[in-house]
Amino acid sequence: MHGGAVDPSKHVAPTPFRFFSENPSKSMTKQADEILARRAAAGDRNAFSELLERHYDLIYRVGARMLGGGAEAEDLAQDVCVGLVTRLASYGGQSRFTTWLYRVVVNAARDAMRRNATRRRNEQEFVEQDVRGHRRSSSGGEDSIWLQQVLGQLSEELRATVILVLAEGLRHGEAGKILGVSEATVSWRLHQVRKQLRGQKAQTERMVL
Repeated sequence: MHGGAVDPSKHVAPTPFRFFSENPSKSMTKQADEILARRAAAGDRNAFSELLERHYDLIYRVGARMLGGGAEAEDLAQDVCVGLVTRLASYGGQSRFTTWLYRVVVNAARDAMRRNATRRRNEQEFVEQDVRGHRRSSSGGEDSIWLQQVLGQLSEELRATVILVLAEGLRHGEAGKILGVSEATVSWRLHQVRKQLRGQKAQTERMVL
């Protein structure tokens, strides 16, 4: 990103107005996501617009955390929205719509990361600003500290796991469904990240001494 770091937890996601219906039905806003998804997959434009109205912030927020915010996150959100027109046909309703949508966004962000030869040098600054004052996990400030320090250095799979559990506040089981792994695997990944942080901290302390 250029200039100052972007904080997606506070930044208002740009709205893709061309996707949204100007006069959404009041009854449409009361329908469950899963019903709207089936209607949208069948070609109901109002149902599709209502889904995007509800979940565009989620799409942008997760993309921004994965990619670092800015224009790249906006482009990803737009691509995901466009792709949903056809992707909805693959939503079978076996899981919650948001679980399926998280998976779509995370996978799209992973693809975008693979296309980038190098990661932004100021990514760590973004992570620190994003986490500061954000959700406090059940273990107190410890998780926030190690999240700030290691997110920018993690592999794609570990980064996605940390973002879903700590930044998005999902349970290990739901994060596992999104990532296509078991709940135990999610727990193991978080353990590995903590272990990595402890090793880095010990190394830093030895260098100081």
